[in-house]
Amino acid sequence: MAALRVLVGVKRVIDYAVRVRVAADGGSVQTQGVKHSLNPFCEIALEEAVRLRERGAAAEVIAVSVGTKASQETLRTALAVGADRAVLAETPEGSVLGPREVALALAGLVRRLEPQLVLLGKQAIDDDCNQTGQLLAAILDWPQGTFASRVEAAGDALTVEREVDGGLERLRLRAPAVLTADLRLNEPRYATLPNIMKAKKKPLEVIPAADLGVPAGPPRLRILRLEEPPARTAGEKVEDAATLVQRLRDCGRI
Repeated sequence: MAALRVLVGVKRVIDYAVRVRVAADGGSVQTQGVKHSLNPFCEIALEEAVRLRERGAAAEVIAVSVGTKASQETLRTALAVGADRAVLAETPEGSVLGPREVALALAGLVRRLEPQLVLLGKQAIDDDCNQTGQLLAAILDWPQGTFASRVEAAGDALTVEREVDGGLERLRLRAPAVLTADLRLNEPRYATLPNIMKAKKKPLEVIPAADLGVPAGPPRLRILRLEEPPARTAGEKVEDAATLVQRLRDCGRI
């Protein structure tokens, strides 16, 4: 069988090193003037797709994203890392998508681009969502390998090793399939300056998300309110274990 065409989903998130602040309305986080970057788990999925191409198991790597126009910057980063081309399912400014809406948009892209393998990060660090890959596999009726820590491909045969509570589980899948990348799958590479410059010339297509089957209106999953965790109080030293036990009793801890 010919080498696979791999579609990699990437997401633009607030950089992991930035301290997230809740906006004044309590229903979102502050994004204005905040550094954004490629979701770390999406980086791992992208790296695995590039490695599959380098090993001859993949013929083409297509980076896709669902979001506003600002997500083009994230796709350019993916192109600099090694993706061959990119497609953005663009949503209007201010729109909010849940996991179901993102999965529907990705399913629309799959039907247009006809990949044999979809690689996604296992979760996003901004909303901790880890459902998109499973929802996409359900919509497409494709086999899935979630939380993959090792992937081997030979034609349309895929071997996926994944971490479970009891140890490791090995799955054998047939393409087309959906995989989600775990933290230990690989170590992503950095985009070099020459590749960043080359990425500017690689094709980046923009498609309205509405044309991909994303329903209009608010998402089915709605955030009611966000709150910052309470400030930590200073610790207190005690003289001995007996005093510690008494203090814990006084404050209702035991």
